[in-house]
Amino acid sequence: MSKVLGIGNALVDILFRLENDNLITELGLSKGSMQLVDKDFVNLVLSKTQHLKHTQASGGSAANTIHGLASLGVETGYIGKVGNDELGNFFTSDVVKNHIKPFLKVSETETGVASTLVSTDSERTFGTFLGAAVEIGADDLDESLFAGFQYFHIEGYLVLNTELVEKALKIAKAKNMTISLDLASFNVVEAHLQFLRDMTVKYVDIVFANEEEAKAFTGKEPEGALTEIAAMCTVAVVKTGKNGSLIQQGDDVFRIGAIPAKVIDTTGAGDAYAAGFLYGLSKGLSADRCGHIGALLAGNVIQVMGGKIPHEAWNKIKMMVKRLEQ
Repeated sequence: MSKVLGIGNALVDILFRLENDNLITELGLSKGSMQLVDKDFVNLVLSKTQHLKHTQASGGSAANTIHGLASLGVETGYIGKVGNDELGNFFTSDVVKNHIKPFLKVSETETGVASTLVSTDSERTFGTFLGAAVEIGADDLDESLFAGFQYFHIEGYLVLNTELVEKALKIAKAKNMTISLDLASFNVVEAHLQFLRDMTVKYVDIVFANEEEAKAFTGKEPEGALTEIAAMCTVAVVKTGKNGSLIQQGDDVFRIGAIPAKVIDTTGAGDAYAAGFLYGLSKGLSADRCGHIGALLAGNVIQVMGGKIPHEAWNKIKMMVKRLEQ
């Protein structure tokens, strides 16, 4: 089976379920977005949410996707940077525990934290302190890290460091790896639009985007956005929430429905979808079957708090995936 390498911002997610959206407004965040903040902001969030239940997990978009692939039995690796602190140790031990090959640099800067505010409608808003994660640079990459992997998955959040992103894509392309890009967040796309479009045309084979990201990337609604993105790469995927997803490969367009689910928290839905889709590709499945596996994983992760499917759920999910493979 093919092996998948991922790179992203290595973060620890701290998730809070809100009673209403007042705190989002008070903090000056845009609901549904990812906004960069400093450590003081994270501490402010912690002080204002002391009365709320919270969960902690290793995270970051690409890390979540790689975790999903590893849980399905795919050999994986992950490139990132953490701090020499308790949260950094927590992140590293979680990667190792889940049989992901770690390519983690360590910094004296604190480990990054994503304060994730989950609204009553299950929408999530991120105040992200990148910390050590943002320090990973082009100099941290060399071709040896990519050896033995056939797929390369990168998150759009890394575009704050364009030199890093372009070097990673160039190495992967030179090694004839299949490259997938998750566009990450609509405001990130808006801020780095031309760079992301250029990188997609030059290097990317598969683009994952939700409706808002696709609109920011193309200025169009889902179907029009799908067509435009598909003209830039081999496979375009536009996720449309409860309506499922749209996939285009060449002239073939597939509409994939979402599975019935009681939505608790949408954190990680797109990451899980990408994991299922890439798993299908690594098994040589058609794009529509890949989409159905992606929908299965996304539908399961939104029924729990946090960006990962619980360990105890995977045996049942793997049985369902096997049926979709046939």
